[in-house]
Amino acid sequence: MRKISKPRAATSAIALAAMLAAGGASAAELGDVDTPIKLAVLEWTGAQLSTQLAGMVLTKAGYSVEYVPAGSFPQYSGLSDGTLSATIEIWSNNVGDIYPRALEAGDIENIGSLGLETREGWAYPKFMEQICPGLPDWTALQDPACVTALTTTDTLPNGRLLDYPADWGSRSGEIIADNALPLTAIPAGSEGAMLAELRAAEATQSPLLLMFWAPHHVLSEIKVGWVDMPPCTSDDPDDCIQPPEVEKVVWSGFKDKWPAGYEILKQFQVMSPDQERMMAAVLEKGDSLEDVAAGWIAENQDVWQPWLDAALD
Repeated sequence: MRKISKPRAATSAIALAAMLAAGGASAAELGDVDTPIKLAVLEWTGAQLSTQLAGMVLTKAGYSVEYVPAGSFPQYSGLSDGTLSATIEIWSNNVGDIYPRALEAGDIENIGSLGLETREGWAYPKFMEQICPGLPDWTALQDPACVTALTTTDTLPNGRLLDYPADWGSRSGEIIADNALPLTAIPAGSEGAMLAELRAAEATQSPLLLMFWAPHHVLSEIKVGWVDMPPCTSDDPDDCIQPPEVEKVVWSGFKDKWPAGYEILKQFQVMSPDQERMMAAVLEKGDSLEDVAAGWIAENQDVWQPWLDAALD
């Protein structure tokens, strides 16, 4: 799920730093600096980068940090018993039943949003707005000219929606059926196949509509639009396509053991454009996670220093 020198809006970084400093916690003690803070390292590149950044910021405050490989579901056992101290990037659409049970039992604590602006839904290369002028309104997908542009030999007479790979699961087919859209969802073979199609469509200006999510490293390369999704008729929100929350979670004893670290992680944020650029550096250019994260730390002291100041001063 995703050269660090980049154009970035200086005003947004300064505004973020000011906001965090203004709303920061009162000064706290470091606590048990002799015991490492153990951060869960999950399976996808974006979470690994978020975790590296958090660990480096904690190290700047004077803590030692260990990075512990952990699966998305097994991590909750470690967080509940304290063998893991924190996890930095939990997606609310991928938590199963164990996460809410651990929260309810008080074994873990949700300490707030990571700050990523997430998206999930039907996306298209921006040039599609010339082919289907009503986009991003979903009703544009009913226009015969738009449908014809998206039609393939596999989907005649319907337009084609490139869906998630079959083993990922998807709600697109149900939403198409519920709204009687002239589209057929065709599963992609893999994430790599989806990226290849998106890049080819951008290069050749070929019509494409696909199920996708953000942040994703390819979005630092290709600008897409997002369909304002059709109505979802299900009574179960999990059956609908909606942006997931991305949250930070700590072991219930974290605040008492590392008070300043707790305040730092509460304030810790990662912005989606930054994560997308960092993921691209790792996945497309082959840079190491550690080097990419260290580059962000070196270039963004104006962002992370207020987190330390608010916790420690």
